[in-house]
Amino acid sequence: MTKLIEDHIESSSTEESEVLIPKQQDGISLKSKSNYDSTDASEEDEFDSDVLELPQVIREVVPLEDDPTIPVLTFRYFLLSILFIIPGAFIDTMNSYRTTSAAYSIFFVQIVSHWMGKWLAKTLPKRQIRIFGLPPIHLNPGPWSIKETAMITITANSGATGNMATNAISLADLYFGEKVPTLIAIGFMFAIVFVGYSYAAIAKNSLVYDSQLTWPQALMQTTLLQSQAKADKDSRHASKQMKVFFAVLIGVAVWQFFPEFLFPFTTSLAILCWIAPYNETVNFIGSGLGGMGVLNFSLDWANITSSIMLYPYWVQVIQFVAFVIGAWVLIPFVKWGGIFDFKYGLMSNSLFTGNGTIYPTRELLTANLELNTTAYEIYGPVHLGAQRAWNMFFDYAAYVSGITWVVLFGWDKFKLAFHKFTNGGEYLKHMPKDRLNKLQAKYEDVPMKWYLMLFMISFTILMSIFWNGHMFMPWWCLIVALIMGSIIVTPLAWLYALSNFQLAIGTFNELVYGYMIQGTKSRHPAGALVFGSIAGNAWYRAQFHLECMRLGFYVHLPPKAVFFSQLFGEFIGIPINYVALRWVLKTKREYLNGTKVDSLHQWTGQTIAANHTNAIQYVVLGPTKLFQNYPLLPYGFVLGLMGPYLIYKLHKRYPMDGFNLWNTTVFFSSMSKFYGNISTGYLSRFIGGTITMYWAFNYKHSIWKKYNYLLAAAMDTGYNLAVLLIFLMFSLFTTVEMPNWWGNNATSIERCFAL
Repeated sequence: MTKLIEDHIESSSTEESEVLIPKQQDGISLKSKSNYDSTDASEEDEFDSDVLELPQVIREVVPLEDDPTIPVLTFRYFLLSILFIIPGAFIDTMNSYRTTSAAYSIFFVQIVSHWMGKWLAKTLPKRQIRIFGLPPIHLNPGPWSIKETAMITITANSGATGNMATNAISLADLYFGEKVPTLIAIGFMFAIVFVGYSYAAIAKNSLVYDSQLTWPQALMQTTLLQSQAKADKDSRHASKQMKVFFAVLIGVAVWQFFPEFLFPFTTSLAILCWIAPYNETVNFIGSGLGGMGVLNFSLDWANITSSIMLYPYWVQVIQFVAFVIGAWVLIPFVKWGGIFDFKYGLMSNSLFTGNGTIYPTRELLTANLELNTTAYEIYGPVHLGAQRAWNMFFDYAAYVSGITWVVLFGWDKFKLAFHKFTNGGEYLKHMPKDRLNKLQAKYEDVPMKWYLMLFMISFTILMSIFWNGHMFMPWWCLIVALIMGSIIVTPLAWLYALSNFQLAIGTFNELVYGYMIQGTKSRHPAGALVFGSIAGNAWYRAQFHLECMRLGFYVHLPPKAVFFSQLFGEFIGIPINYVALRWVLKTKREYLNGTKVDSLHQWTGQTIAANHTNAIQYVVLGPTKLFQNYPLLPYGFVLGLMGPYLIYKLHKRYPMDGFNLWNTTVFFSSMSKFYGNISTGYLSRFIGGTITMYWAFNYKHSIWKKYNYLLAAAMDTGYNLAVLLIFLMFSLFTTVEMPNWWGNNATSIERCFAL
């Protein structure tokens, strides 16, 4: 298996970059031949010295010439940005309440906005208009440019996403019956996002303009943008791509009506259940909706997703190995092997009493939000399902592993980045003289005062909210959350810039909050999520901003325009996030709070359930009581420290055996994923990933580089279109349920009748 992964990754020039930066990131085609595009890297003797200073993987992809007169903030840009942000913000928020879903594809935005932009360039009148006395706007300033496509992509990447604040707001509403006032909720949602953008200034000088850092995700998007630019010069090829895109989109949209509504049987093809439909043991092993998912396949794109066409193959291998260990090894050992004393709620996010009943968590809180010690003595310690327990264990391991891996495998590069950060002014005075930085010098950088102003506005809003007793958290915890967020931005952004891996940090933040708050008398469970959303967004949104700045660096966009575009995207997207939140809580409440069971196991709100579990553990009971009942959990931190060290020593001892590819942070993060009775799709996903990112990439590369990202965008878009149409047709005005038949059995859609 290691050899299989090694075949997919080429080593780069240094040992550190070999570990963290595959030469061909994510299976990107690295060749481009137009004048505006990059020059063939095989002709190095013809390169100027400023080009040779760039890493080969960058100079083979990124355009090395620029026309700074091309307009980017056009009327067409604003129109298309709004058009793509509104559905994306709604869908991404809605998806956060589902067990599985296909994300709103940024590649869809990138491809379709480019085609629509070219259409607008042909059809809009070539004249200026004036709105509300503002300076005149030219409706159609000329031919559509790839820079406008990049700007829309950046804006959608910022606005057409979810918002971490919805977790805390949903938890308070669903589990504690407290609705956050609309203005407070939206103000909080804006503030935590803009704190993250302002924190990007901490790492911008050292990470965005360092050409030796590849930023693989931005490089991948640049590759697609360059492919689109070349296709514009070949109308026949562009027309064929458009036909393929829409054919696949329509086909997937039509097909998704079957697993999502007409024929749910196709969601989970449980082969073992067909063999023995009334055998409880066989059903549990084979079911993908309540069991282990052995020999279980899915034809539902929500369970597969475009990750099979985007993630590097070595990542997909590690993730599948983690799934096999978690679902096919640990679960049966717990169920039949007696390795876990508490056998109730094996695959549940809920909290339990000692006899396996759902823990009455509301009884643990008094009216003053204090621990009801009498109720705790009656009901006893809180118990976790086995899967939830090891999820937390590996979550702790992943957090420590992310830092340890960086220190062990990239210490020299990290020291260099830190030096650039601490000497930011001097670094900017002596900016590297490579070609990209020379082109970037034509544009004004974003002033530091813009970031400071953004932070002060956000801080004022947040402090006003907490000082007046809103959002469930003491005001002084805000200061701690902001400090924690500022500390982790640079190291985690550096890790992401090198390896494209984003480390989840939510549970660790909630653990810290639990230790801080456990000595106070009144503490609301939702406070942990509020704290986590502030400290977490400080990193997540900083990463968003830095990555978009790097994309702008690659395609030569004015930094001020990129800065504005991200804020503009948030101003459109955040109100839509809130509308989607209220719609889900209004229409799916009975599924989310457990009053009813969704037959497809999709509207489970398992993220909210996990958040509720964490809130009770870390806030109501406190970490001390949790670790008293589960003393092995803190050893996850030890594993996160020792795991990377072991791999590092093996790699040093056997450098040619590919041990450095087995990234412990990816593995631990995958082990911390909660499968929540949904184990279908993982086998299908791995098979699909093997076909796309190993076989097609290696043996049909010319076809792969033309259609891989195009098909990924088309399939995700077709799925999202189907979900939207099903909502409009069967849920908007009146609820229409599919009648039961053989493919929609009332007892079990998988036909696993013994579960």
